[in-house]
Amino acid sequence: MDKLQNSSDDKLPRYIQVNSTLEFSRLVCALERTPRVSFLHDHEGQKILSVQIDVLKEKPIVYYTPLEHVGHYLCYGLKSGKEESKIVNSTSDASKLYSPIVRIKSLPKALRPGNGTLDRYQPIELEDISSLAKLSWGFDDIPFPLFLFPHNDKWLIGVFMNFSDEGTSYFCHVVLNSDPQKPFMKFSSTNGFEPIFVENPSEHGYSYIKIIKLKDTHPLVNYDHLQN
Repeated sequence: MDKLQNSSDDKLPRYIQVNSTLEFSRLVCALERTPRVSFLHDHEGQKILSVQIDVLKEKPIVYYTPLEHVGHYLCYGLKSGKEESKIVNSTSDASKLYSPIVRIKSLPKALRPGNGTLDRYQPIELEDISSLAKLSWGFDDIPFPLFLFPHNDKWLIGVFMNFSDEGTSYFCHVVLNSDPQKPFMKFSSTNGFEPIFVENPSEHGYSYIKIIKLKDTHPLVNYDHLQN
């Protein structure tokens, strides 16, 4: 009982790996008014870039990618309609977005990983991706990221939400038969256009939501409560 209690009291961050550095670059840069800061530090014996995206019952939820090489900025942009990402030492190309890389020499105890929470995101399955697009629209006209990951023989894509500061956190999602292999969802609220998955957010007159693919199945969703 004491061990269980200690586990449930763990409020240290949970670190979750995204599928690639490009996915991380999209997370911190794409469709943001100002790119988020990326933190460089040690994690389980390797250098990583990390960013906190959510809080689950006081537990920070941090997404990360292994560091490929050292530099001052994570650069993200489009070239011939395709995304590209690299680590650079200057922000000289005005056509690109840049996430500043802040190097942490040693993580304080409060930022070191802990896996002991018993809290989980409760799943809510939506009828279609149109419902997901409408629900994902965040604050100040900036949509929340959609997270994509495999579960059994399907793929889940959804948004993590908390409808009240102290209440339950939810994973509102739809089930896909396969990986859409496109990094953005394109939709419109004015012409009845049904959402579709696209390569880039460059066509004018539409809204876009970025999709972040995880390396593995998300570890903090209560899959026991998935609808059949």
